[in-house]
Amino acid sequence: MSGAADTSGMELVARIREASNATFLAELDGNEVVYKPVAGEKPLWDFPDGTLAGREVSAFLVSEAFGWHVVPPTWLGDGPLGRGMVQRWQDVDPDQDAVDVVPADQAEQPGVRTVLEAIDEHDRPVTLVHEDTAALRRMAVFDVVVNNADRKGGHVLAMPDGHRYGVDHGLTFHVEHKLRTVLWGWVGEALTEDELAGIDRVTAALHGDLGEALTEHLTVDEIDNLEARCAALSAVGSFPPPAGYGSAVPWPLF
Repeated sequence: MSGAADTSGMELVARIREASNATFLAELDGNEVVYKPVAGEKPLWDFPDGTLAGREVSAFLVSEAFGWHVVPPTWLGDGPLGRGMVQRWQDVDPDQDAVDVVPADQAEQPGVRTVLEAIDEHDRPVTLVHEDTAALRRMAVFDVVVNNADRKGGHVLAMPDGHRYGVDHGLTFHVEHKLRTVLWGWVGEALTEDELAGIDRVTAALHGDLGEALTEHLTVDEIDNLEARCAALSAVGSFPPPAGYGSAVPWPLF
């Protein structure tokens, strides 16, 4: 799935208006997919033009190397509006919230991690929280490795079976530190053996099929920095704290 796929039969169903770039719900071979044409990507000052679709595909490839399936199946294809990212649509469980903003007096609950405290538009204290699960921990590790600059709460999809998918990975793999995420609940805690093993799998794959596939979408420096982040995270062995001078969380949070 690293290259272009046959998407000649794709039909647009609706535009997803909440997205910052042109994003469509489409139908392909009887399945619903998300389609983001390269032509609909808005220029950014810090990411090269026309590269976001390839970064989304790269995120999927790294997710598969981890073995955790954090990212839904994602590939490049030629749709009605030209070449773009295609990703299998996921039906989430509306009764589950992996990330949420709750009244401050409801933040201290079993199985919940606090990220930050704030005041809402009605001057009421609120708290950004996320669940404390193995699935979300894996996503947090994944975000560090791919240098995800945009892990909003709405980019975490809670599936009925407890699996958690991450979506919207166009702002990844920058050579500079860009990590902005709502998943800061484990800062300083040791990585598990499973999490360290996942990082090792990515490192090994970078010297094989993964490394070769990523050259279609990323620069040599971006791939080298990906490997360096794996090495640094493995060496430290714990969830890193926020770093740099920019915001540690994306805006808006959802």
